[in-house]
Amino acid sequence: MSDEEHHFESKGDAGASKTYPQQAGTIRKNGYIVIKGRPCKVVEVSTSKTGKHGHAKCHFVGIDIFTAKKLEDIVPSSHNCDVPHVNRTDYQLIDISEDGFTGLIFLSRQLIKVSLLTENGNTKDDLRLPTDDSLLTQIKDGFAEGKDLVVSVMSAMGEEQICALKDIGPKN
Repeated sequence: MSDEEHHFESKGDAGASKTYPQQAGTIRKNGYIVIKGRPCKVVEVSTSKTGKHGHAKCHFVGIDIFTAKKLEDIVPSSHNCDVPHVNRTDYQLIDISEDGFTGLIFLSRQLIKVSLLTENGNTKDDLRLPTDDSLLTQIKDGFAEGKDLVVSVMSAMGEEQICALKDIGPKN
C-alpha cells in the first residue's frame, strides 16, 4: 500500500444533472422544458402532422421561469428534449436591507439584500429578487409593516429566485 495521501476537491454537487431527457411528444402545457439553454414553463404546444419525408414536429412556446421572456423551439416529436429539475422551497423572510454586501442584485436602481431562514435555522442570503415589481413591492411593504412573511423560492439549472409570497400574520 502507498503512504501517499489522496486529496479530492469538492465541486459542490454529486454530479447530479440539472436536466433530464423527455420525448418531445410527451411534453404538455404547464410542464417545463429547456429552450435555448434556459428553463421555461410551457405555455403553448402544437404538433404538426408527419410530413412526406419525416417526423411530426412539436412547436413549443415557453416563458423563462427567471426572466419571464418568451422563447420558442421546434423539435421532432420523437426526439428527446431537456427538461429542467425545478424545485420550489419556502423560507421565512427575516431581513431586507439596502446596502452593499454580497448577495446583491441591482433592481429598480437600488441595491437590495434579503435574508431568509432555512428549515435547519441557518440564513440564506444569496438570492435573486423577483423580476415582478409588484411582488417586490409586496415583500418590501409587508416587511416594513412588521408582517411574518414566507417567500417561495424557485430553483432550476443552478439558478434561484423568489417567485411568490405568503403572509402568515403579524410578528409576535
